[in-house]
Amino acid sequence: MRGFAMLGIGKTGWIEKQAPECGPLDAICKPLAIAPCTSDVHTVWAGALGDRHDMILGHEAIGEVVEAGSLVKDFKPGDKVIIPAITPDWNSLEAQGGYSMHSGGMLSGWKFSNFKDGVFGELFHVNDADGNLALLPSGMDLASASMLCDMVPTGFHGVELADVQFGDTVVVIGIGPVGLMAVAGAALRGASRIYAVGSRPNCIQIAKEYGATEIVNYREGDIVEQIMEKTHGKGVDRIVIAGGDVDTFDQAIRMLKPGGRIGNVNYLGEGDYIKIPRVEWGCGMGHKTIAGGLMPGGRLRMEKLASLIETGKLDTSKLITHTFHGFDKVEEALMLMKDKPKDLIKPVVLI
Repeated sequence: MRGFAMLGIGKTGWIEKQAPECGPLDAICKPLAIAPCTSDVHTVWAGALGDRHDMILGHEAIGEVVEAGSLVKDFKPGDKVIIPAITPDWNSLEAQGGYSMHSGGMLSGWKFSNFKDGVFGELFHVNDADGNLALLPSGMDLASASMLCDMVPTGFHGVELADVQFGDTVVVIGIGPVGLMAVAGAALRGASRIYAVGSRPNCIQIAKEYGATEIVNYREGDIVEQIMEKTHGKGVDRIVIAGGDVDTFDQAIRMLKPGGRIGNVNYLGEGDYIKIPRVEWGCGMGHKTIAGGLMPGGRLRMEKLASLIETGKLDTSKLITHTFHGFDKVEEALMLMKDKPKDLIKPVVLI
């Protein structure tokens, strides 16, 4: 089969590989809609996960089941399915302990384009099909549904990690597609004021549509000073970090109230350490909590998030700015994510 792969750090290209084999609990799928991710960019061009050779990229796909293992109960060939970016081993001790995304070791629930070939192939393998696939609701738009694979669950998990409560004041740092979903998630959870940090006009507009009450443009001054001015020196209750770098934690701690909580879902592809300002962290005793986590995967989460689209509570189509047609367009779509033109939020390739 053919796939678009990481050939080595900084190198990509089309390759031919042996088609994956289906185990008794697994499924083989073909992609119907796929979406490149900034994580793919970090993996290839920053070498964030270390060197990978001839590894097919991609972890966001709506697919069709081609083959189901002999022990798979709920899925059959021809089923259209949502495949989450994170596909844990559900019988692992880590999953039983509540951290399925780390089944088999830290971040090991993230298998596609990390430990095994991803979804940018003509066929791809899904482990533990009954636990990791979800049926695509009838009539749901493929492009909109593809946002359920990673963008929605990652953005929402940032809100969960920050533990946003009714009436909380919230800052979302970074309003790319994940940050925009964090804005939407914070609004759904009942945040009163949502400060969205970003500069691109199209992202600012969509952030407002998803529930941002104010925009903080980092190009117009230090974001800590802007937030402290807007909150009359009090700071905010919760912060979701969906963009930035290792220095962003310094800013977040400075604008967070004592007792506040930071939820980080930003993929830190570079840098050895994050920076925490000692005094603003209360000399270690300020009850300012940082929680960073990989999104949960699994069938149940996909089904619940899909129901938000079905009932009109969430419109993911707003994230999609570029639509491509045909498998050969995968490379072009990925390079768009790498170059990030001003009008880009998220590209999708329909196959």
